[in-house]
Amino acid sequence: MVVLLDSVQIPYDPPTGFPDNEHDKPIDGLALGHIGNLGIPELVFGAANFSHQYNQEEHMTSDVPIRSLRLCMRYGIRAFDTSAYYGPSEIVLGSILKALMVEFPRESYRLITKCGRYGLTPADFDYSPSTIRRSVRRSLERLGTTYLDVVYLHDVEMVAEEVMPKRNGDHSTALGVDREAYGLAVGQEGKVWGKGDGKVLQAYGELKQMKEEGLIRNIGITAYPLPTLLRVALLIREVHGPVDVVMSYCHLTIQNDTLASFANEFAERAGVRQLLTASPLCMGLLTPNPPEWSPAPPKLRSASLDAVDVCSAWAGGLPNVAQGFAYRHARTLGIPTVVGMGSLEQVHETMRVWREVASDERIQRKEFEDRVSRIFEASGYRNYSWPSP
Repeated sequence: MVVLLDSVQIPYDPPTGFPDNEHDKPIDGLALGHIGNLGIPELVFGAANFSHQYNQEEHMTSDVPIRSLRLCMRYGIRAFDTSAYYGPSEIVLGSILKALMVEFPRESYRLITKCGRYGLTPADFDYSPSTIRRSVRRSLERLGTTYLDVVYLHDVEMVAEEVMPKRNGDHSTALGVDREAYGLAVGQEGKVWGKGDGKVLQAYGELKQMKEEGLIRNIGITAYPLPTLLRVALLIREVHGPVDVVMSYCHLTIQNDTLASFANEFAERAGVRQLLTASPLCMGLLTPNPPEWSPAPPKLRSASLDAVDVCSAWAGGLPNVAQGFAYRHARTLGIPTVVGMGSLEQVHETMRVWREVASDERIQRKEFEDRVSRIFEASGYRNYSWPSP
């Protein structure tokens, strides 16, 4: 999936002469707001869709990617999340933005990318300062820009030390009786637990230097396990100062919403300026056809399919119910949501759901949300997190 740093970069040429009809224009309605002081809209375009993990070659070479992204920008979704790890995503995104620059100049949107991860295994992570710098330089070139609004260290749990009494399940006790076991007790904030933590600190230091050079405006970290994400944020604060941006994924969903419990810890204790959430559909789990590579265990997949059946009576099904749940809770917490949209229809539907939950408290929608939550509770997988790494 990934394009190695030293490999030849295959160019992407967006199609020209593509349609601009009524389907390409936003439907009138409530406008997106911005959250926090970084100028990030409430919805962020997840550009992992611009990769062969999510889409086939015929889709990538069609006019759908450029038309979908243009429609997002017309709706006000003017922040883009990508990564060096997402195959050709940076190349595709940068080429499309260049093609749309007359309508949307660089200062009208935010570019967010990641570095440090270059493959599927722990061996494919390289947090060495030299590689971090080369990666960011390549991202700047691919995205056709002189600066990046946010650069994350990608999936820090794969490099940092694993300080967790259990690798899967509900990690909410990390904020209570198990704080010390997770390395989150008062007084543990500055503890370096091993070489992995040192590598994270060195990589962050290199990004900090690039921020001082004006190449990066904000530095962030991402991870799947929330206790690790919080522990690393606390450690970085002790050494380098507060992290600008932290992104969690799959933890503000109708299956697992434990980010709500951790949010105040990130803001107040770690001093994080902006928290983001991604993947409201839990990496495709909360859809009728979860991808084969989903890390969800069989019983959780089975519960999700039961939820699909329950939501068959609701327009848009489980994805609609799940998105509504995620967007409403993210708005309450003041957290932007990163969501993938692979077609014009998905863009229109995403905005429709966001507007509905932003402006209307529909009792019937909440009834479906409650029914889905009860399915995950009964299965024993409500607030379950799978192991990572």
